[in-house]
Amino acid sequence: MARRRRGGLSEDDLELWRKVAQSTTPLSPNIERPTIPPSLSGPEADPRAPKSQTPPAFRIGARANGTANAHDLSLPIERSLAAAPLRMDKNVFTRMKRGKLRPERKLDLHGMTLAQAHPALNGFIRSAHADGCRLVIVVTGKGKSGKDEGGPIPTPRGVLRHQVPQWLHAPPLRPLVLQVTDAHLRHGGSGAYYVYLTRGPGGGARPG
Repeated sequence: MARRRRGGLSEDDLELWRKVAQSTTPLSPNIERPTIPPSLSGPEADPRAPKSQTPPAFRIGARANGTANAHDLSLPIERSLAAAPLRMDKNVFTRMKRGKLRPERKLDLHGMTLAQAHPALNGFIRSAHADGCRLVIVVTGKGKSGKDEGGPIPTPRGVLRHQVPQWLHAPPLRPLVLQVTDAHLRHGGSGAYYVYLTRGPGGGARPG
């Protein structure tokens, strides 16, 4: 018995179809001879061929890893400094915040780039600490407002104003610095920082 193909016709049926197709005379020269339908003459489907798969359902944000560069949403510098732990004597800190202590030295970073300000700050703090100073002041200015101020994403105001406290709390200055806070209005207000140093070879902050 002739084996039947997947299309439903046996080999004998296909052979008969071929003979009929070859013996047929077209009614018009423009009409082509009938051909065997591809579904009947083509090779059988390979059962090993991979089956089509439906792609998994997609959900927005399903693969987000949360590590992309994001906007800086850290606390404003004023709140960050206010939240810092108190490492110096409370009474001295209160007098300093009220402008009752006179800074022994002053560094003005106005007009400097970050590349210029960083080494200047390092040298100033190291020198003041080596000379026994306890309270110094670093002037950064308030900085200019960003063009997109007031938008949904907060932007820092004053690059130096935000960078200087980070430098003061990072090596190599961290062991030399005891406290950093905004200066009193009489010493520059929010455009300057009081930097209270750890005890060096000698000296101390003088009342103002």
